[in-house]
Amino acid sequence: MVVDDSLIVRTVLSRVIDPEPDMEIVAKVSSAELALAELARNPVDIVLLDLEMPGMGGLEALPRILSAHQRLPVLVVSSLTEHGAEHTLAALAMGAADTMLKPRSGQFDQTYRIALLERIRALATPARAPARAGNPPAPQPAARTVKPGRPALIAIGASTGGIHAMGLLLRALPRQVTLPILVVQHLPASFSAVFARQLQLASGRTALVASDGMAVEPGHIYIAGGESHLVVRQSGNQLVLASQTGQAPSGCLPSVDPLFESLAACCGAQTLAVVLSGMGKDGLIGARALAGSGGRIVVQDQPSSAVWGMPRAIAEDGLAEAVLPPEQLARHIARSCGVAA
Repeated sequence: MVVDDSLIVRTVLSRVIDPEPDMEIVAKVSSAELALAELARNPVDIVLLDLEMPGMGGLEALPRILSAHQRLPVLVVSSLTEHGAEHTLAALAMGAADTMLKPRSGQFDQTYRIALLERIRALATPARAPARAGNPPAPQPAARTVKPGRPALIAIGASTGGIHAMGLLLRALPRQVTLPILVVQHLPASFSAVFARQLQLASGRTALVASDGMAVEPGHIYIAGGESHLVVRQSGNQLVLASQTGQAPSGCLPSVDPLFESLAACCGAQTLAVVLSGMGKDGLIGARALAGSGGRIVVQDQPSSAVWGMPRAIAEDGLAEAVLPPEQLARHIARSCGVAA
């Protein structure tokens, strides 16, 4: 379903999607009100939703869509995704699976077309659907067995769908867990400050955009700024943050791998790493280094993930000690820290 008040946008998106043999636009509507009415009688696999529309608007409609259709992926396609950090991150925190910039007239080129189709296929994959009657769910990869030990630091990596998952996890994480939390979320640099405020509200902890030389303190969340990779260095008895430039193997900026690799080098078994929903395999290289140094790794499970790419790569590599939805991950982390969940 395509939801946009612009006839031109609806037409252009149709021209991109309709020729694909594995896709069909089952509805094109011009308002959020019409989208809600259409969804009540016409099931769809994914919604492409604009945020700025007359009447209810996409941001107001989004929680209603997700409440009525809990596993329906919503891809926000809006001009606000370029500069409207507040609106975009609010949509992602509510549960939008991903966002994509709506190009201006004349900018729907081949690069955009490929990116849009790739995003739709990733989000609307049949693997997200519940198992049909008579078909047992796919078995979870075997969990890694680790020696029990209380961590001193939590590191979280996430991408597509990760903002919503991270909010669920942090809201469920007891305040008695006072370990510093380092976060790498694939986001533009211009969104970092708004994302930090969002995590602070969700967690009840001080959240800061990381900067070079910043000391890692208990009870704080440090967020990769988006212009470089976030790494940790040992300075005497203190852990400090640093930035790292250069291309990461995943091609992501910031990338999860450099953070995990730096923690493997300076913290090792004192690290508890968490990998949430995301496309691709960013974090796998760093997770291997962490596992080799005695670090612990947990990942989000498939049913609760918008895209089970990053967590899947780690789980199938045998590196995860637990594969759980975000709220249960929070309880697992709490128990690992000796806190009643």
